[in-house]
Amino acid sequence: MSYNIAIDGPAGAGKSTIAKKIAKRLGYIYVDTGAMYRAMALYLIREGVAASDAAQISARCREADISIGYENGEQIVYLNGENVNGHIRTEEVGNMASASSPNPDVRKKLVELQQKLAASKDVVMDGRDIGTCVLPDAQVKVYLTADSRVRAERRYKELREKGVLCELDTIEKDIIERDRQDMTREISPLTQAADAVLIDSSRMTVDEVADAVIALM
Repeated sequence: MSYNIAIDGPAGAGKSTIAKKIAKRLGYIYVDTGAMYRAMALYLIREGVAASDAAQISARCREADISIGYENGEQIVYLNGENVNGHIRTEEVGNMASASSPNPDVRKKLVELQQKLAASKDVVMDGRDIGTCVLPDAQVKVYLTADSRVRAERRYKELREKGVLCELDTIEKDIIERDRQDMTREISPLTQAADAVLIDSSRMTVDEVADAVIALM
């Protein structure tokens, strides 16, 4: 039987960083669901689909082939056979992902792949609705959050290190708006599962958070 760890939470809470560290420590497969939704968003942007056009999102998402592979221990997200790791972390893609991820056709396509992987492998999966919808039977469920200003500061630092010009207040405003979208969407809104453990990472180091999650096992 496979062992599944589900980590949910809002944008910028550190879910991916924590999930990767835990997977590496335990030898589990890290499944970055957000990256899969971002790959779909990138596809829709490239196809010229508007974020507000639900019908086109439904129609075009079926044409996208998104898969996950590993090269030298690093997770690679493939969009129609292309490694898109270097293209899916922009603000534009993030905003399109928030707009397109609630679409039932987008969700159906990606959730099936995620559940199939988790059924046969020990995985750590992070996202917005892993514990509530994708892996409701996961042995460990965590809701990871942090203050919006702290999350904005982390994103600001990340972007500045890449040489991207940005403003802290604008980033925080975007994060707060993305929280609102994620928490109020009709399908699978961001919410803490009833049996998930709440962890606030605002004043915790990455290792402290990872230790706390592993202790739950």
